[in-house]
Amino acid sequence: MNARRGGGPTMQDVGDLAQVSAMTVSRVLKKDPRVSAATRERVFAAVDRLGYRLNETARSLRLGGSGMIGLVVTNLANPFYSRLALGVQEVLTAHGYRMLLSNSGEQAELEPGLVNGFIEHRVEGLIVVPAGSRQRHLADAMRHVPVVLAARPPAGLDTDCVLVDDFHGAREAVACLLAEGHTRIAFLGNPPALYTGAERLRGFWAAHEEVSVDPDSALVRQGLVDAATAERATLELLGLPDGPTALFCANNRITQGAIRALYKAGARLPLAGFDDFDLSDVVGLPLTLVSYDADDIGRQAAQILIDRLTRQDTETPASRRVTVPTRLMRYGPQSDGRSGRRPTPSD
Repeated sequence: MNARRGGGPTMQDVGDLAQVSAMTVSRVLKKDPRVSAATRERVFAAVDRLGYRLNETARSLRLGGSGMIGLVVTNLANPFYSRLALGVQEVLTAHGYRMLLSNSGEQAELEPGLVNGFIEHRVEGLIVVPAGSRQRHLADAMRHVPVVLAARPPAGLDTDCVLVDDFHGAREAVACLLAEGHTRIAFLGNPPALYTGAERLRGFWAAHEEVSVDPDSALVRQGLVDAATAERATLELLGLPDGPTALFCANNRITQGAIRALYKAGARLPLAGFDDFDLSDVVGLPLTLVSYDADDIGRQAAQILIDRLTRQDTETPASRRVTVPTRLMRYGPQSDGRSGRRPTPSD
């Protein structure tokens, strides 16, 4: 066995010495758990003996893959997507992959270009938080690489996805406000075309229906895209002659805008919202927040993608749909006069 002239040892050289294929060497270096301990020991012994270092360019030419995974999110300024990306990176790193990250800025028209750019750079798979319901470009991408969606479901596609239990979380949070006697609860939501916005509004209505309370449609505000628009909408609601006695916010940016509006208006309305956030325990308002593990959404999406990439059989498994559960966190003075976090039945 001789290394290539003018270069170091190759993956094939390692395989020859360890008496396995180059593909098996690749799986060992990716920490594929299905490789036996004895095979791993032989491969690592060969790596040490030859002084092999993985050459990603050569790997791409030999094995048809780059060792890279593309991740497209919709808003890196939102801590949710930063945590999701960290979860993705954690799993990919453990399996020997690198992550490429792009941000669509919630602009659906930019997403096809980002996805196509990743395909042109020979990524081996994609994890996408889709910015809209038009997903033809994702169907095109699936002809080249496996695609897993995160936080929002496929529209007209048969592919894997990892979602948050948006409906149940919203219904449970609003139910807490209703149980405290609030019948005029405002809804502050993101654009209704977004899956998360629609599901959280559905949970808002379901909680009212379960206790036979009719929500006032005059207290519903949708299409809020950031803290500033949420602040303006909240101030408008607070100025109504028959305004809300409590608020439900569909995400953390909307919650932050609503809190700023309450501060400016000198109001202390109870507030429920999706997404826990830093310093929520010291705001001093009665807060009921829907919490979940954003890192785990990324981890599960990455693991599903890895499973697709490392399958050794020829049969394509059915697409998977995983739902990450939510739980309620309660902060500040609640209706019983206590302060701080109060456990709920969902804990």
